[in-house]
Amino acid sequence: MGETRQHDRSEGDDSRNTRTGSNTQSSEVADRVRAAREGLDPLHVPVMLDRIVELLAPALTEPGAVLVDGTLGLGGHAEALLKACPEMHLVGVDRDTSALERSAERLAPYADRTHFVHAVYSDLPEALEQAGVTGAQAVLLDLGVSSPQLDETDRGFAYAHEAPLDMRMDRTQELTAADVVNNYPVADLTRVLRVHGEERFASRIARAIERRRAQGPLDSTSELAELVREAIPAATRRTGGHPAKRTFQGLRIEVNAELSILEDALPAALSSLDVGGRIAVLSYHSLEDRMSKRALAALAKDTTPADLPVPLPDRQPEIRLLTRGAELPTDEENEQNPRARSARLRAAERVRAPSR
Repeated sequence: MGETRQHDRSEGDDSRNTRTGSNTQSSEVADRVRAAREGLDPLHVPVMLDRIVELLAPALTEPGAVLVDGTLGLGGHAEALLKACPEMHLVGVDRDTSALERSAERLAPYADRTHFVHAVYSDLPEALEQAGVTGAQAVLLDLGVSSPQLDETDRGFAYAHEAPLDMRMDRTQELTAADVVNNYPVADLTRVLRVHGEERFASRIARAIERRRAQGPLDSTSELAELVREAIPAATRRTGGHPAKRTFQGLRIEVNAELSILEDALPAALSSLDVGGRIAVLSYHSLEDRMSKRALAALAKDTTPADLPVPLPDRQPEIRLLTRGAELPTDEENEQNPRARSARLRAAERVRAPSR
């Protein structure tokens, strides 16, 4: 999750004119975006904030409308939408208790419109039930690691800081990155680095870890980062950013079961949307984005058998895509917030009740 190229808003896109159908409605959305930005710390603006507000605000205008932020983090997106949509209620979900505490403090001015739930975002139905809500008008999933988790060096997410190999988003769970590094068989460790980290030198790195851990536990982020740097070819070290980036990504995804959780979370989030409700998903690496793309595309198709002469009502698309492909941050945002560079945004609107 991020706190702080141009969008292609042609066919299939939820642009200002095609979405609202009138200049008046377009102006209202623009006003909401401006209102959402008022008073925000310019150094801690969430990734693609304006576009998130633009996409979700139209579904949150009615009294009692519910936004489920499944990855609340610092609460930046939630705060902006609470400002932009004064009739909206927030169900803020996060697996990180520290994030919930910080967000509750940040969103204290909206205490009468907020409800916080400690849960994994794949458990959205249970979170809604706990909040006394039967459905949502908007869902936001801002995936990956949050800014506080990166900035709190003792959490072990960042290869640039000396820290224990932890990487747990939910510190009440047992499995840590040190457990993976020191206890996984080499074949499993290789799989984690290759599949989750998309690391082409996964086997070399896994064997180097095996040799090192024979001398004793490997439990330091800096030591692991240096080991990875030495394990890969010298020519590769000079390109593509920090050599340990993909290894740390792979370990983090494994520790937090991010992909399996996302696989369950996407259908849960989509099924929780009322007709007219909207979902926005911010991804930060290709594995997440591919999963989001598939989940949205599957519900955006007419599945009437090709040999039938007329479309079947219960086979019509359940959702309408609001973005054409994955939208990217603007060049200006990338310059201001390096953490936005890998962001990919997809959004959709429910147009038909889920098939049963």
